[in-house]
Amino acid sequence: MADTYTPAVTGTGIKASIQRFGGHLAGMIMPNIGAFIAWGLITALFIPTGWLPNETFAKLVGPIISMLLPILIGYTGGRMVHGQRGAVVGAVATMGVIVGTEVPMFLGAIHEIIGPLAAFLLKLVDGFTSERTKAGFEMLVDNFTAGIVGGAMALVGLVAIGPVVSAVTDVAGDAVSWLIGHSLLPLASVLIEPAKVLFLNNAINHGVLGPLGVAEAVREGKSILFMLESNPGPGLGLLLAYMFFGPRLLRPSTPAAIVIQFLGGIHEIYFPYVLMKPRLILAVIAGGASGVLVFMVTGAGLVATPAPGSIFAYLAVTPKGGWFGVLAGVVIAAAVSFVVASALLGFGRANGDQAPEAVEGGDASARTQDVVSPATADRTQPADREV
Repeated sequence: MADTYTPAVTGTGIKASIQRFGGHLAGMIMPNIGAFIAWGLITALFIPTGWLPNETFAKLVGPIISMLLPILIGYTGGRMVHGQRGAVVGAVATMGVIVGTEVPMFLGAIHEIIGPLAAFLLKLVDGFTSERTKAGFEMLVDNFTAGIVGGAMALVGLVAIGPVVSAVTDVAGDAVSWLIGHSLLPLASVLIEPAKVLFLNNAINHGVLGPLGVAEAVREGKSILFMLESNPGPGLGLLLAYMFFGPRLLRPSTPAAIVIQFLGGIHEIYFPYVLMKPRLILAVIAGGASGVLVFMVTGAGLVATPAPGSIFAYLAVTPKGGWFGVLAGVVIAAAVSFVVASALLGFGRANGDQAPEAVEGGDASARTQDVVSPATADRTQPADREV
């Protein structure tokens, strides 16, 4: 499934391993991007600050982000490892993670591990029992082994994940507070942007930056702290880079994602694009730090938290006379993120887009040229070669 979204990777080095990891993330997340878009549309339209506020429709927002999306990703990851049986067990195990933490959408580090892990354990169990099960008992054994493994992993997720998530959230919050206290705000993006991609954006923004920003706004009339996490510029630049230079199969999905992210303020829509190619975290870090620097230089600030982080919400809470600094920070952040992301995507040359057309006979060595640079191709050995 991962090969649908990324080119085949050969080799045994660190770069190849990272590329394979990114391919697995893509295989788990990108098939479910339609669900992300559906959630983003519902959120942008019907929450109280949305375009068409509707209390009844808005009830869908919480369950989708906290339950449906994690389960879909756990299900898909399990299916990649062990087919339909792995998918079912992965979904059950993910449910334990959902119940075990109050921080929604901790997908980047947890839900993408628990599903495949549960499926892998079931695969080992199936390998052990397949040759030891008597004829006629296969269905009974298969159902019970899946139930036992799924239930056990759900319990592990319930009792073990909550403390981990809480600890990570506390550490991230303390680190951001330290940077704020030492006037190193641009460096805060080094922590904020990776935390956002791990879906800790709400915990940082509303749990740490929001209260500090409110206190500063009471004293000064505005606060830059409202803008550290919520700037829609870095996400816009990343999505634009994907639209022009990303894998061709993903480009059609980016215009809708841009509308939801930049206009609707639902930043979560671009997180899967970063998780698919983890090196792109550098692009959003660079964009976020550049935006914060511009905010500092121009003295920009907002009077309240822009919720959601839409450009419209930004303009709505911009104090009179502060339009230039706010818009400049958003534009610069988007431009820097776009340039860095485009370079990391090889300006369209590093995505293997030419492999299907250029290699009619499926020559593996030619396909490799889209993944490994010519300078190193002769030193790269195929992985998993049969002896």
